[in-house]
Amino acid sequence: MFEDNQVKLAIAPIGWTNDDMPELGGEVTFEQCISEMALAGFSGSEVGNKYPRNPEVLKKALSLRGLEIASAWFSAFLTSKPFEETTMAFIEHRDFLHEMGAKVIVVSEQGNSIQGQNETPLFEQKPVFTEDEWQLLIEGLHLLGDLASEKGMKIVYHHHMGTGIQTTEEIDRLMAETNPEKVSLLYDTGHLVFSGEDYLYVLNKHMDRIHHVHLKDVRIDVAKKVREDRLSFLQAVKAGVFTVPGDGVIDFKPVFEALDAAGYKGWFVVEAEQDPSIANPFEYALKARHYIREASGL
Repeated sequence: MFEDNQVKLAIAPIGWTNDDMPELGGEVTFEQCISEMALAGFSGSEVGNKYPRNPEVLKKALSLRGLEIASAWFSAFLTSKPFEETTMAFIEHRDFLHEMGAKVIVVSEQGNSIQGQNETPLFEQKPVFTEDEWQLLIEGLHLLGDLASEKGMKIVYHHHMGTGIQTTEEIDRLMAETNPEKVSLLYDTGHLVFSGEDYLYVLNKHMDRIHHVHLKDVRIDVAKKVREDRLSFLQAVKAGVFTVPGDGVIDFKPVFEALDAAGYKGWFVVEAEQDPSIANPFEYALKARHYIREASGL
């Protein structure tokens, strides 16, 4: 599979240092993180909270290790704040990523999100957008898509636990009501399985919209405990709900086969936030790299 070299493999720094919970991996340096990524056999990275924001400094550090920037997360507040606040921050983010050579911008709507709330039960209190919020979201995403296209880039929407776009129904509606020329989809295996969705259904239904892929596995026993004990998203992460491909319940082979058959071009990003004091990030990066090579040939 993927013999035309149109797919590149990255890993996110969130396994080393956590953006939402800085205490996880607080002692890990930026240099350790990217050095171990390269040593594990990856060619790209997303951007973490310890990464220098000076493009020249960041480019030099990455190029020494043969790494590129695949993308970076952007929090939108299209449903809860004036558009101008989101667009101003987005333009700065877009320009940084463009300078780093990225082609896609990861966008997630954080209006009413509970993903960063430490005590809020993840499933019982998941936000649901009103009709007015849906319209604000769609209009705002079209605006961000236009801004991205000014630099020859795409926005890829990240469906995410604890947000208004999490379930299959919500993803389906988002894709149906947004312009494919302006809004693409980030496909994340882990968030779909954790949510209880059919990850292969979503993949095949929206294949033509997918321009970025997060490879994340799930420990299903922990996922069940999160529901039963009414844990928050952050508590779920600390409990180890996510892990790297090959270490959880998800079969990635049909994912790779479908993407290969569709001629997918772009990045695969291993993204599995864990407590690095429990799950050594270098060890798990090596585990992921070995599994992906065995399952896909990459």
